Amino acid sequence: MRKRQTLMRKRIINVIKKEWRITFSSMNSVLFVILMPLILTLQALLCIYLAMRFAGAQALIKTILAKGMENWLAAFPALQELPLIERFQVFFFSQFPFYLLLIPALIAMSLATFSIIEEKQTRTLEPLLATPVRTWELLLGKSLAGAIVALLMSWSCAGIFLIATMWMGSANLLKSVWNAQWLISLFLLVPLVSLLSFLLGLIASSKAHDAKSAQNIALVIVLPVLAIIGVQLTGFLVFTPVRLLIVSVAMGMVNLLVLRVAVRLFQRESIVIAWR
Repeated sequence: MRKRQTLMRKRIINVIKKEWRITFSSMNSVLFVILMPLILTLQALLCIYLAMRFAGAQALIKTILAKGMENWLAAFPALQELPLIERFQVFFFSQFPFYLLLIPALIAMSLATFSIIEEKQTRTLEPLLATPVRTWELLLGKSLAGAIVALLMSWSCAGIFLIATMWMGSANLLKSVWNAQWLISLFLLVPLVSLLSFLLGLIASSKAHDAKSAQNIALVIVLPVLAIIGVQLTGFLVFTPVRLLIVSVAMGMVNLLVLRVAVRLFQRESIVIAWR
């Protein structure tokens, strides 16, 4: 049993290393993986800065965001003691972990959707499928290869965001921002969404006949993330730590289900025959 587990881990690690060699051999992929998360982070910081600098708290009260902050404060009553301007700052800063979910989703749309399609076209998939690697090991290895990169970039952007928060003069608010929500989002939800994004991207890549079609199918990855951001900002639903834990558990179960579906849909023999 131990020998079988060792071989299983070795096969998955080999798939991960192979994916990293392919990904980091392309300068376009490297630039996309690095620059896109940084652009998203800078965009979020710029929006927060402009909103607080030129609109101000009194103007924001008249927008739809006021309802979101009101419901958010009801879930976190301790923050009601802060001045109005600082309430809005903490409210905006607390949305960033959900905004981070866009990073693995968008990286998956670029990398995962090309993964199997590109190997089909370059005929490097056939030798791989001829090895003893199992289908679920292959798909899990490919997903982990991208998810790990997306996760590291997400964590790096979170660090940049916190440093920028201090630079913007909000260092005193970090104790209100760096809370259970952030921890659960960063270390549970973001990894699970990263893995799910790449699993869905691989499903799209294995069933489509070209990269454009695969990306169109994988677009569904972004929609739930945008929905999470929208319901939180508008106050339709506030993700408290308990709710985030429930969402994370549900996301873990969805990951297992999607992996099983991906293995079932990935018919290795027919893929090789169809692309000869």
